Amino acid sequence: MTAASNTHPIGFPFKQRGLLLLFFAVAGLSIGLVLAVFGNLANARLAWGIATLPVLTALLLQTLNSLRRGDFGLDIVAALSMSFALWFGESLAADVVAVMYAGGQLLEEFASSRAAREMTALMGRVAGTAFRYKHGLLEEVPITEIAAGDRIMIRQGEVVPVDGTILSDRAVLDQSALTGEALPVDHHNGDEVLSGTTSIGPVFEIRALRPAADSTYAAVVRLVEKAQNSKAPMARLADRYGLAFLILTVFMACAAWFLSGDPRRALAVLVIATPCPLILAVPVAIMSGVSRCASIGCLVKDGGVLEALSRVRVAILDKTGTLTHGRARIVAIGNANWIEKDEILRFAASLDQASSHVMAAALITAAHERGLRLTPPDDVEEIAGSGLDGRVDGRRVVIGSGSFVKGRSSDGSPGACSESHRPGEVAVTVAIDGVIAGTIVLADPVRSEAITVLERMRRAGVGRIVLASGDRNDIASHVGNTLGIEQVLGELTPASKVEAVIAAKSFGPVMMVGDGVNDAPALAVADVGVALGARGTAASSEAAGVVLLVDRLDPLADAIVIARRAVGIARQSVIVGLSLSVAGMCAAAFGYLPPLQGALLQEVIDVAVILNALRALARPDDADIAAGGALD
Repeated sequence: MTAASNTHPIGFPFKQRGLLLLFFAVAGLSIGLVLAVFGNLANARLAWGIATLPVLTALLLQTLNSLRRGDFGLDIVAALSMSFALWFGESLAADVVAVMYAGGQLLEEFASSRAAREMTALMGRVAGTAFRYKHGLLEEVPITEIAAGDRIMIRQGEVVPVDGTILSDRAVLDQSALTGEALPVDHHNGDEVLSGTTSIGPVFEIRALRPAADSTYAAVVRLVEKAQNSKAPMARLADRYGLAFLILTVFMACAAWFLSGDPRRALAVLVIATPCPLILAVPVAIMSGVSRCASIGCLVKDGGVLEALSRVRVAILDKTGTLTHGRARIVAIGNANWIEKDEILRFAASLDQASSHVMAAALITAAHERGLRLTPPDDVEEIAGSGLDGRVDGRRVVIGSGSFVKGRSSDGSPGACSESHRPGEVAVTVAIDGVIAGTIVLADPVRSEAITVLERMRRAGVGRIVLASGDRNDIASHVGNTLGIEQVLGELTPASKVEAVIAAKSFGPVMMVGDGVNDAPALAVADVGVALGARGTAASSEAAGVVLLVDRLDPLADAIVIARRAVGIARQSVIVGLSLSVAGMCAAAFGYLPPLQGALLQEVIDVAVILNALRALARPDDADIAAGGALD
């Protein structure tokens, strides 16, 4: 059976048409059985034959439509079995096949809908309008009119329509539909929020970062539509196998008829081959896997990517923003005995409000997180690459490199000013009124979940892990040693990252994980490119086949296990289903399985393989993760 389109050629929506056809087939079967019980076999056969005709007609129209598109599915076998059954007077068998075919169509539609539930839940969540401030007044406008820089009000229960920066003190968001996080997430002033998340706290305001069409949620919707319309290589392979199975079925039916002289044996062979678990199991299992990945915040763009993900043997990971958070954080503050550490940070962050440097943003964020009150600086002078000099609360403050601050200070305290020599750390020295007050040490720390994720990847079958970074070799090596990574490559350009991916392919299919523009070429050339879409760039998300919607690596390890499990289930269903079908066809060819029993047996096989394929929707347990390397 090939996957049905949503609309029948004569214009009926698929679900309504399927229900109507099933009703006719079941009604005719029931009426015929009642007539047969009362001994009216002639009219019973007539009822069964009439009930078969609507299903057969719809099937022929669908088959012709598929043939025009170049699709050769096993619907042809269903049409042949019903036609031959009517021709040889086996109207009861024909009606049973019609019931089973119509029911199978509905079962497949239900399975596909069930598998795509998490993905379709993403569609249509955002309302068509939003409340925007203009000239101090609120106006309700279509979200298509929202531009970058607009100030938007988000009420409790509303879905955030565009990506934005929080202007209010606090926002509480339900991100489960977008990222799979079960618990509400607290956000504060200055934090970036993603479109598609739902406000479950007090009213708050955001500053739009980009138009609705360019937002995270809109990109997710486009990716979902692409995934739903895609066809996996395994599904395309199933089509080719389906054609071979069709030829085998016709050959066995003709041979059984020719050798036995009994046309009913040929009919029985056709009946038990209608439809085929090969066509049913693959799309349901693959879509179930894609859907399950989406539910944990890992968006797989299409079924082909899911299959490639299941075969990954080498993982290459960028450092900054991937294995680390991609933003500096305070790891230590050294202070003189006359000033508190928080006071040093308050003065430094207040002065840094006049700078656009990445370190300045880190100090300001840290001050906000500690609840420190920042004041506007005055008379600020910024010396590029060295530091800042200005006034805060009437006091002269100098911050920057140790040599810069020492050159503008007259005194210091032992230990208050020291440069960091640990790889990956940067020291910012602070002086107040000409006296060195202390040193703030910043670093881009390794993600807390990174070690666990890498270990889970290894358990899932990834045999080789490589760190590829544009940072200095000593910094990259420090991170690699911390995480126990086998191979570390530092000081890479975008072109050399591509070369690293190509070289790694000699060890097996390669997955590249990154988040920046410089990672996009490597993501595109890898067998599977993975982008951190929550904070990554649009270029990396477009080049990647997998997008992580949450700013964590955990879903990626789960996605590998899910992919391997889904492909394994699809392959298992095909092998078992086809084996049972071929065994039944052989039994029918030798006269051990009449047409009616053959139809019933085949439907049992179809139901079994579909239910088995739906197992790919389940959450992987510890046994799946432990056996991940053997699932394929």
